[in-house]
Amino acid sequence: MSTTEQRVAIVTGAARGIGAATAVRLAAEGRAVAVLDLAEESCADTVAEITAAGGRALAVGCDVADAEAVDRAVARVADELGPPVILVNNAGVLRDNLLFRMSESDWDTVMNVHLRGAFLMSRACQKHMVDAGFGRIVSLSSSSAQGNRGQANYSAAKAGLQGFTKTLAIELGKFGVTANAVAPGFIVTDMTAQTAARVGATFEDFQRAAAESIPVRRVGRPEDVAGAIAYLTGDAAGFVSGQVLYVAGGPLD
Repeated sequence: MSTTEQRVAIVTGAARGIGAATAVRLAAEGRAVAVLDLAEESCADTVAEITAAGGRALAVGCDVADAEAVDRAVARVADELGPPVILVNNAGVLRDNLLFRMSESDWDTVMNVHLRGAFLMSRACQKHMVDAGFGRIVSLSSSSAQGNRGQANYSAAKAGLQGFTKTLAIELGKFGVTANAVAPGFIVTDMTAQTAARVGATFEDFQRAAAESIPVRRVGRPEDVAGAIAYLTGDAAGFVSGQVLYVAGGPLD
């Protein structure tokens, strides 16, 4: 695949937060971007920001936990934008609770979106990558992969994505495909606002408390994560694969 050809990226969970910031950043890097989220109409703002800046973007509605929906979505992207050779598995949900209160539905929902979704999307896109002799898969893990109170489901899913990533790197490397994970720490998003509400804190107080424990003395923004993803999806990162990059403002204990 010529490096002068516009590469096509899919970013899941791209209607807001880290996904939206990543879609915008990849478009600024010259990618055509499929902005994928559960409801197509929710992607309108992200698509509008990209196209207003002169980029190419396509809104796609898809439940990443539904195999048939994923196959349809990836086929549509290939038809309308071109074969997707960059995939960012960002779609995620929270169903936080302590173990004794956590329902089976809470567990299954988080596993299905994070782990099953990343598996289905990667499986659907990898053929396009192999055919092109180039591919980049970046999956969003989290500092919670190391364990976090009230997040047994989320922590397990995010830790699972790290193992998934390392296995993809081993299997797909010989085809010119790299696989890496980005593990954010505290990032200001709707999801961290939900966590603040769960523990009974205002979001402002929650951010201040978090910043005090972060070496760089601030909380992260979606753009901080998008920058790391942009590097891992570019040509310069062709010898970086199977890695987990923590974007957390400092080392974690």
